[in-house]
Amino acid sequence: QVQVVESGGGLVQAGGSLRLSCVVSGRIFRINTMGWYRQAPGKQRDLVATITSGGSTNYADFAKGRFTISRDAAKNTVYLQMDILKPEDTAVYYCTASNVGANYWGRGTQVTVSS
Repeated sequence: QVQVVESGGGLVQAGGSLRLSCVVSGRIFRINTMGWYRQAPGKQRDLVATITSGGSTNYADFAKGRFTISRDAAKNTVYLQMDILKPEDTAVYYCTASNVGANYWGRGTQVTVSS
């Protein structure tokens, strides 16, 4: 089994910061891409940021300049540093990891930004 476990969510004031972590464990051969998505009530699940095994990153427009994704490949861990948070960032944040054969998802961590 493959486990994807997020942590670091919580309640923060607008303008504040949070750092999310995601650890992937279990029987996964090789991870090509890891990333973060988010979903607010009544909304689609949207991409936040991704990072490849080679270190290439991609960000949603709303994340550019505020969020930073990083990866520790040896630990199968991905991070999302979120700065200058806005109430619109309130959502459940999901971690994902993929290889050639499959995609894996965590159960999410709640991020709530108060005004």
